[in-house]
Amino acid sequence: MFQAQIDYFQDKYNILTLDIIGHGKSTKVQKGDSIDKMSSWINKILKTEKIEKIHIVGISLGAVLAQDFANQYPEAVQSLACFGGYDINNFDVKMQKENSASQILMMLKAIFSIKWFAKSNKKISAYTLQAQKDFYEMNIQFSKKSFMYLSSLSSMINVRQTEPRKYPLLIGCGKYDIPMELSAVEMWKKNEPECGVIIFEGAGHCVNMDTPNKFNAAMEEFWLSGNGKY
Repeated sequence: MFQAQIDYFQDKYNILTLDIIGHGKSTKVQKGDSIDKMSSWINKILKTEKIEKIHIVGISLGAVLAQDFANQYPEAVQSLACFGGYDINNFDVKMQKENSASQILMMLKAIFSIKWFAKSNKKISAYTLQAQKDFYEMNIQFSKKSFMYLSSLSSMINVRQTEPRKYPLLIGCGKYDIPMELSAVEMWKKNEPECGVIIFEGAGHCVNMDTPNKFNAAMEEFWLSGNGKY
């Protein structure tokens, strides 16, 4: 999913790309493993690699995990960027129910057919034909059992108060993302008016795949400027 970012930034930054549990090649798990342990695992990786601070970027579900990490380990965050996500510390109840209903529908499609799930998901997650093709190829490898590892996702939502951030925050989505996502970005901006916001033209949910050049340039400017003003 982040190959275009790896290609662009690999000679400029030390890059760590992480599979979410149950995704990619991270499908072999131990008993009791679940998505709510992701932040702890990331922290252990940073300790092992002797990395003190990171620019953390999350797209879609990854935006939830990026925030959860920032909530638990703020001292390790140099900047936080979330796209296609929502404010997990102030997630509107009505919007939360709508989001849950959409997730359940996608899970049902996956239970019946991974191909059906992948075809439906690519149209929601990507806007350009190339990004849809790439997203489909990733989704077709998704395992049905991986959904069980996501069951603890709700344990991260609306459980903490947003503390004043000591690092810049950048949020946004694609212009052609679903209306609920655009509303979520608007609500988040109201909760944290100091954050920067980018709505990417020509992009849907996965902005880094739809408009990789614009996304890479925006991230580079964000990191070099040291602030979230956009």
